[in-house]
Amino acid sequence: MDKLLQLLSTNSGFTTAELSAMLGEPEDYIKAQIKEYENRGIIKGYQAVVNWDELDDNFVEALIELKVTPKKETGFDEMAQLCMAFEEVESVYLMAGVYDFALIVKGETMQDIAMFVAKKLSTIDGVLSTGTHFIMRRYKDRGMNLADYDNHADERSMIL
Repeated sequence: MDKLLQLLSTNSGFTTAELSAMLGEPEDYIKAQIKEYENRGIIKGYQAVVNWDELDDNFVEALIELKVTPKKETGFDEMAQLCMAFEEVESVYLMAGVYDFALIVKGETMQDIAMFVAKKLSTIDGVLSTGTHFIMRRYKDRGMNLADYDNHADERSMIL
């Protein structure tokens, strides 16, 4: 794996000077390499990993399993494009195993997600079945530990 890409995927906030020092390459080379990756579509964007549990924002996320019949001409690609077009859909993954796609879906309430699945997703021609798994809490996301156990004092009492 490319070391520069690995570092950027770990922390996109590194400066080119920091990356240069870590990789032992000139800063101009690092800048040019990043620009090339962006132009080629290898780097698609930069995002922060946010621990939403620490904020008062109310929303619900679910992992939706999707079993489909692939189209003869386009395979799974057409179904992926249809799923990606919904604003509720955050991520779409082609899977190997029992189901064909895994979707990460966001809504304001569990009912919103249930209605999305019932009225929009399951009505797509070629969708055979869906399975909905609500995300209750994230402990680790994109390599970042979100469960800060060190900041929570142990309030248990010793009984003698």
